[in-house]
Amino acid sequence: MIALTAELRRFPLKAPFRIASAEFDATETLIVTATDGRHRGHGEAEGVFYRGETAKGLLAQARAFIGGHPGGISREALQSALPPGGARNAIDCALWDLEAKRTGRSIWTLTDVVPRPLTTAVTIGLEAEPEAMAEKARAAGPVPVLKVKLNADRPVERIEAIRAVRPDAVLVVDVNEGWTIEQLRDVAPAMARLGVEMLEQPLPRGRDAELDGYVSPVPLCADESCLHSGELDAVRGRYQRINIKLDKTGGLTEALRLARMAREEGLGLMVGNMMGTSLAMAPSFVVGCLCDFVDIDGPVLLAQDWPNGLRYQAGRVDPPRPVLWG
Repeated sequence: MIALTAELRRFPLKAPFRIASAEFDATETLIVTATDGRHRGHGEAEGVFYRGETAKGLLAQARAFIGGHPGGISREALQSALPPGGARNAIDCALWDLEAKRTGRSIWTLTDVVPRPLTTAVTIGLEAEPEAMAEKARAAGPVPVLKVKLNADRPVERIEAIRAVRPDAVLVVDVNEGWTIEQLRDVAPAMARLGVEMLEQPLPRGRDAELDGYVSPVPLCADESCLHSGELDAVRGRYQRINIKLDKTGGLTEALRLARMAREEGLGLMVGNMMGTSLAMAPSFVVGCLCDFVDIDGPVLLAQDWPNGLRYQAGRVDPPRPVLWG
């Protein structure tokens, strides 16, 4: 018998963080604990805010589900018992952690994924002026990969400013649905000239058909347009990569399934995050070992992390320790 509990915890950010569609000063997380009376597993989720998920809503959903399953549930049964989203993610990851603790088998053995140190992108949030973003890029230090948040306001000028202070960095751009197809066609050649390696979610979700027939000079990555494996049809032939986030897929179980299906279709992979502590990043790290690009710097933005958190140094992240998760 497995007992599940759910609670909310709030983690303030070091400084406000802006993207094209929102601004954050903290992350409020759903924490699920799974126990067999002797061992405990934990999972964390932030939810998908652009799909209407809120911390209070996730807590209500998780508690309602737990109330209907007083003896717990298997990971396999969970996949059809709850829809993809934050609540399922927290429960799924807590069950993975509990299984590792109960069996004494590492998450690497359980998932058949080979662990390795990862290089994570460090995110440069959106600022009012290009010069402010360039200063953030300079202050990030000699990290090898920068992920830059953009909107429709002077995108080329912002990347030019950042490139001027970090000519050596790998740059990926995340537009968070902030452009039109016309702006993408106009801006993409300049992004290629500036050495941008990837453009993430340039168009709004639901307008992906506008990419039909368009050949971008910079590879396109689907984020909001591909939540889980059931949405691979929307990206086929339009995007070259997908960004996998556990809050979108509803947990590590579906994230691994999506990663393997996408690889079979020849798509490149990125793992991302909805912010969160090292507890949220640890299962994402597992997916990251299968990916071309990694963006799990959420804890770096926080004023306080989960105990025994991931170790970040100059963009390098080591595998999570079992005392944290898995």
